[in-house]
Amino acid sequence: MTRAFLPKVFTVLLAGTLAGLVLAAAALPAALVFGIGFSALAAPYAELPNTLRTPPTAQRTNLYANDGTTLITSFYQEDRVDVPLGEVAPVLRQAIIAAEDARFYQHSGVDLRGIARAFTANRRDGATRQGASTLTMQYVRNVLSTDPRLSEAQRAAATEVSTARKLQEIRYALALERELSKDQILTRYLNIAYFGAGAYGIAAASKRYFSSSPAELTLDEAALLAGLVRSPHTDDPINGDADSALARRGYVLDRMVEAGQLAPDLAARVKAEPLNLRPSETPNDCTAVPEGHNDWGFFCDWFTRWWNDQAAFGGSVDERQRTLRRGGFTVVSSLDPGVQRATTEQVRRIYSAEDRFAMPTAVVQPGTGRVLAMSVNRVYSVAANPPGQQNHPNTVNQLVAGGGTIVGYQAGSTFKLFTMLAALEAGMPLNTVFDAPRRIVTGFRVSGEASCGGYWCPQNANSLTTGEQDMWTAFGRSVNTYFAWLTERVGADRVVEMAERLGIVLRAEEDAQLARHGAREWGPFTLGVAATTPLDLAGAYATLAAEGTWCAPTPISSITDAAGRRVLAGQPDCRQVLDVDVARAGADAARCPVGDQSMYHACAGGTATRLRSQLGRPVGGKTGSSERYATETVVAFTPQLAVAAIATNPDNPRDGVGRTVQSGMVESVGEILAFALRDQPVRDFVPPSERTAWQATGQRTGE
Repeated sequence: MTRAFLPKVFTVLLAGTLAGLVLAAAALPAALVFGIGFSALAAPYAELPNTLRTPPTAQRTNLYANDGTTLITSFYQEDRVDVPLGEVAPVLRQAIIAAEDARFYQHSGVDLRGIARAFTANRRDGATRQGASTLTMQYVRNVLSTDPRLSEAQRAAATEVSTARKLQEIRYALALERELSKDQILTRYLNIAYFGAGAYGIAAASKRYFSSSPAELTLDEAALLAGLVRSPHTDDPINGDADSALARRGYVLDRMVEAGQLAPDLAARVKAEPLNLRPSETPNDCTAVPEGHNDWGFFCDWFTRWWNDQAAFGGSVDERQRTLRRGGFTVVSSLDPGVQRATTEQVRRIYSAEDRFAMPTAVVQPGTGRVLAMSVNRVYSVAANPPGQQNHPNTVNQLVAGGGTIVGYQAGSTFKLFTMLAALEAGMPLNTVFDAPRRIVTGFRVSGEASCGGYWCPQNANSLTTGEQDMWTAFGRSVNTYFAWLTERVGADRVVEMAERLGIVLRAEEDAQLARHGAREWGPFTLGVAATTPLDLAGAYATLAAEGTWCAPTPISSITDAAGRRVLAGQPDCRQVLDVDVARAGADAARCPVGDQSMYHACAGGTATRLRSQLGRPVGGKTGSSERYATETVVAFTPQLAVAAIATNPDNPRDGVGRTVQSGMVESVGEILAFALRDQPVRDFVPPSERTAWQATGQRTGE
């Protein structure tokens, strides 16, 4: 039979006859069938549903490392990835056609001979043992029964045993074959069919049963898979009946012999072979990251949080999750497996996974915001912990990036950066001098231990930091009283605004309230009393490295949809938040704490002076200690990379880590930078202008 256009009247008659035969084979009253068949098909053809042209199949999303090939994990409701017909082994195509629709390339969507054969065989055997549905009709049924845009009742109607359902299948099959080629229909069928064991479509089935691609399938493998589509739930050899799977494989081989596609002796040899399964399971979600790479789970978790915030993927978190798990995206993340490994090694050198203390650490690329590594000395797992241990060794809490119940940790003097930048932006130069006393009584009203008569009165850590200081030396030596004075000069509210502009998110409700309603009096903010995260802090210091360009931290290098189109939501989100010269001045002063030298040779001591010699290239950074050394923080950056680490007890902020851990943290951060930059050229910072270094001016702004 040719595929030429059938006259409408002939099509109606044919469809009615076929419907009668099909339903007779199913032991339905023939008279009723013919009556419904003709009345339903006599009407003009309805427009073919778009779901049949482009089926809305759920496809898994794959998350890769930044090399584009290392799989971190997948996300799916149905394990499926569509593939073109050219990537399916010819032997599989032959097997599926021989088993399900031997005259696929001859009929026009409904096969009269096949229906007659099924009718005869089923009447003879007294049971329905041969199907009469063509591949096209099966495809129609699969699409309608899985379409998420239909109601449950509509999807149920697509698979019910009824005259109306069979007539609809016939009608749609005839119409579909007028619009699509046979190969297009076969491709869609192979990608939507269920093969059992959680594998939807031929690509997932090839991987699930044989750990291979559909292009690599052999004869025995193809025959097995082709046999599964009839009864995937019962014939599945992994979770179901292996003997039934073998029997179905033999049936397919016999049909291939009957079709002239296979020699009888070869079929006999293959029938005698065992199943030879090589099963593998596609990981699903962040707890299924590859064995040996559990530390990737925290990055993966942050990726899902990032995805949930993207309006491009839906109007609500639930809708965005459905998009992730059904959309078939290829996500190339920013995670660098080598840098991640080096970061985890250094984090666990400081604290083991069983230690109550943690050192969450983030590595960020300036100018893009791409996060190369996120690590913490914990096991990413929902498994229970020993009594009294909330977050160790197991946790899925986001200790590195914050979110959920994690608001962050105090980062101490690293926040002095925001005061310095606010002052530079206000027109104060780097050589702004103040004779810093051991203690200073400010005009900021506070209560508690930090109060002197109701006013904030911080003191320096030691007597060596008193005397005349400028921004270079005060930042290098971390002189508290200098920055308290500078905060008064520039305004505490401008310091808070600067921190938020550079990406510091105030997640703690008390901090957020102070920022909104009490920023003018929040002088202690300059000493890092607000909670933050290593990721936010690395992003803020990366802004200096990128000469004032702040980029939202992102886990993405690229995203493509199931059709191979780039998704704009995966592009970096960057904006100039500082005047370039202000950023350069901030970077110049930030060289002092870590043993580097400013472009104007103004550095005179620091808190982590070994870092420059350890790294062997220009570097900036800052250390920070919170009250009573409850936390210790180290940040370091070059023009190409920024790293931030905070030592803390996530379960008890008052359980101090002690000051001695800081030196080890500095060394670890240096090792992370050294490894990550091992193949990159040495780049120096651009010096600020003499005007910004030495001259008081008006407002400087880069916004």
